[in-house]
Amino acid sequence: QVQLVESGGGLVQPGGSLTLSCAASGSTLDDYNIGWFRQYPGKEREPVSGILSSGDAFYTGFAEGRFTASRDDAKNMVYLQMNNLTPEDTAMYLCAAGRGIGFGAYWYRPLKYRYWGQGTQVTVSS
Repeated sequence: QVQLVESGGGLVQPGGSLTLSCAASGSTLDDYNIGWFRQYPGKEREPVSGILSSGDAFYTGFAEGRFTASRDDAKNMVYLQMNNLTPEDTAMYLCAAGRGIGFGAYWYRPLKYRYWGQGTQVTVSS
């Protein structure tokens, strides 16, 4: 069993930056693929980024060029650096972990991930 806890959210002005962290416990992350998702109130969660156990990262279109996913397996930590934030980025951000094949092609599918954190709120507003 893997427990995931996100942190780093908060209030930021448009154009600002935040770095989200996801701390894992219960198991090492070195062979897990990690997904970052976000969820608006009353909406389904949507993919933001995926970073495989190999270190290869993938991004949804709105995140590409602005967000950077990274991982530090020795610390059981994953990160999401978010730059040039806009009000549309306001959401609950969640990290998720999963193992198996096909993550390179299907990282964006929530059902690929077995373990989920509770999320950290990001609010972008003036």
